Amino acid sequence: MSPTDTPLPPSSPPARPPRFPIRLSWLGLLALLLFGYMYLPILVLGVYSFNRSAYSAGWDGFSWRWYARLFADGRILRALENSLTVALTAVAVAAILGTLMAVGLAKYRFWGKGLYRGIAYLPLIVPDIAIAVATLIFLAALGIPLSLWTIVAAHIVFCLAYVAIVVSSRLTSLDPYLEEAALDLGATPVQAFIKVLLPELTPAIVAGCLLSFVLSMDDFLIASFTAGPGATTLPMEIFSRIRTGVKPDINALSVLLILGSGAIACVAEYLRSRSVRQRQD
Repeated sequence: MSPTDTPLPPSSPPARPPRFPIRLSWLGLLALLLFGYMYLPILVLGVYSFNRSAYSAGWDGFSWRWYARLFADGRILRALENSLTVALTAVAVAAILGTLMAVGLAKYRFWGKGLYRGIAYLPLIVPDIAIAVATLIFLAALGIPLSLWTIVAAHIVFCLAYVAIVVSSRLTSLDPYLEEAALDLGATPVQAFIKVLLPELTPAIVAGCLLSFVLSMDDFLIASFTAGPGATTLPMEIFSRIRTGVKPDINALSVLLILGSGAIACVAEYLRSRSVRQRQD
């Protein structure tokens, strides 16, 4: 071989076409089918809420009549008022107690802490029917008459757990020395909690409250077991009406509930993303 000759690079086997796009297409098709299976009934429900006909089997023209009838229905409005009273009261109490519980479990050590943590988070995994039956037996043993406020007491139990777990996840990402620095600068423990720790926990508290509010408004089992005379919530009213068939006014109510839940979810996601951006900055 002469000095001017340069060796040829070793030949490499031809590149195979990537299989990842093909895999993505199958995954995308599967995801599309799953989302269609879950959300297509909701789309049909929304379309038929504007149906002029009182029977949902056929389309008889576009109309707003069922939404107008819905807002003129006294039973629906009373049930909505009861649901809002239960949800707002339960969330307000759970926001305070859940935040204090999360802070106490994160910052203090005491005997039986692991057992207490497990019991406090049990409503997250225990079926609703078990919570409903246990609450009913507990109220009956104490001789407490069922009313709207027994529903509130029952809802506080699971709302408390949801607020606490969301706030606890936020506490794990905070700098543990922020509160200590405030104490070193002369702040009292209460001032350090209110002026330093609480502002950092506010997005998580709001997100936990929004989640608990949606779950409380949606609850049927626990409310039906602990409700007294005249304490009918919105899910209970809807269930009593659809037993004889789904009417277009129930379709309209379902659409409004879906839109309200979606708006609350968007607010919670916005608060979460803003909190993440603030931590990154």
